[in-house]
Amino acid sequence: MRKLSRDEWIGGAFTALTDGGIDALRVEPLAKRLGVTKGSFYHHFENRRDLHLAMLNEWERRGTAQIIDDVEEVAFTPLEQLRALATATFASDPVGDAIETSIRSWAATDETVQAAVARVDERRLGYVTSLLRAAGMSKGLAERRARLMYRVLIGEFIWRTAGGPASTRTELDEMSILLVTGLEAT
Repeated sequence: MRKLSRDEWIGGAFTALTDGGIDALRVEPLAKRLGVTKGSFYHHFENRRDLHLAMLNEWERRGTAQIIDDVEEVAFTPLEQLRALATATFASDPVGDAIETSIRSWAATDETVQAAVARVDERRLGYVTSLLRAAGMSKGLAERRARLMYRVLIGEFIWRTAGGPASTRTELDEMSILLVTGLEAT
């Protein structure tokens, strides 16, 4: 029987989560699904909770830290960074969408996952707020616009996961421009 790496276990666990929810992350069915013994699992993880924490860390790394790093490398002005961020985060990614949606659903029943989601949300919102502030926006307006963009993003995940179309490049550019321009609501 072949051996799985820690990363392969985490990837398999994400697939199981998106296919069957948190109940699909039991060790024995997961090992069977991956075609290995549960001993392989215990080579990489202390217990099921250890796997859960590894999944949350990987979700945060891939879905937040890596995206921010990539945006910082390719874009220079705040508007360019906002456009690059919108392109990266709103890009059609069925696997990423399913993981994001599944983790948010999981958070409804698990305080540790709720804390991870809150931490990720705070970091993402903070980053968008910092870009809007760098574009010259007041703190209050930047925070409101960041929340608006984030709500649109969450809706995009849900819409695409349910079979809806992805936002077009033109729509993403328009959203980025609207976030940094326009009048403040009174």
